[in-house]
Amino acid sequence: MHTAKNISAVIVSLFLLFTAPSCKSRSANPVNPAAKLPENLVILDSLQMANAGISTAFPEVRDIHHTIQLNGVIDVPPQNLLSICFPMGGYLRSTSLLPGYPVHKGQVIATMEDQSYIQLQQDYLTTKARLDYLDSDLQRQKELSDANAASKKTYQAVLSDYKTQEAMLRSVEQKLRMIRIDPEKLTANNISGKLPVYSPIDGYVSKVNVNTGKYVNPTDILFELINPKDIHAAMTVFEKDMISFKKGIRGKVSLAGQPDTWYEVETILVTRNISDTRSGLIHCHFEKPQKVLLPGMFLTGIFDLDTCKATVIPEDAVVHYMGKDYIFLSKGPGEFQLVEVGTGQKDQGWIEVKPSGNGNWKNTRIVVKGAYALLGKMKNKMEDN
Repeated sequence: MHTAKNISAVIVSLFLLFTAPSCKSRSANPVNPAAKLPENLVILDSLQMANAGISTAFPEVRDIHHTIQLNGVIDVPPQNLLSICFPMGGYLRSTSLLPGYPVHKGQVIATMEDQSYIQLQQDYLTTKARLDYLDSDLQRQKELSDANAASKKTYQAVLSDYKTQEAMLRSVEQKLRMIRIDPEKLTANNISGKLPVYSPIDGYVSKVNVNTGKYVNPTDILFELINPKDIHAAMTVFEKDMISFKKGIRGKVSLAGQPDTWYEVETILVTRNISDTRSGLIHCHFEKPQKVLLPGMFLTGIFDLDTCKATVIPEDAVVHYMGKDYIFLSKGPGEFQLVEVGTGQKDQGWIEVKPSGNGNWKNTRIVVKGAYALLGKMKNKMEDN
């Protein structure tokens, strides 16, 4: 009997032992859910304000340069990219060209050889000699015909033969000029089966498609030459930005391998069509072309568009958090609220803030110094919660 009473007393004592502290804790620290601060609100006392270097100001309206960054390549207009062929088939007997070699206008860049060249020169001299004979015979037959000493039929036959030979001679003359042989200087003593190939421009070699001893057809491309005096930058512009570009807009570009070296360019042409990738091209002229600029090289460019007025704040006032841009609004002494903001162009340490549901920001005091200190304070508060 006494044993049962003792056990009951022990149970009651244990219950009071474990429940009493818990009750005391709840009564000593009551929680008021309504008193919890919003996560985007930070409150500092005067000492914390001084230590964080907090400073506020109103946004300003300034002239800001609208710049845009583009990517592109160095390109060459069709008239400055030449494919060298030889009008008549033949064997390439010699050339010293390699890709990258400089060439000059009128320079012999290769030598071709074939029996057809000899035959063409022979045809010209033979036809010319035949025409000279027919010219004398035609004069004689005309005199005889006028004197009724010969039939007009004979005269007409000689006249027809003369005109045929004359046409053949003119045709062979043009063929000779196409392979750079002057018909006026051609004689039986300087007939040759080897003919030079000349460079038509000053530039450099971009491709060599043949080797010595190879037979090439008139349609085969022997070499490709580039005139670097008119290379240009072909920059890709997205559809939404195309309307901002026009002839005369200036910018600067750099090579992918030399990002710190800039070359001044000027827009000379804006394409009027948009590709399947929703982009178009602008073509830009280099102010001072350099030998290091070669077709096909990748470029990065920055272009200055029209200057416009915008509401701006110092760049340090904008904090980047979770992939978005934010600013801190001053809600009162030591009280700051984090809000998302849309940003635009940057210019000389200032950044454009775009209007939002909160207004145009002009009459809103914003933290311009110490914004990241406030962000750190806010993140610490979130982690404590």
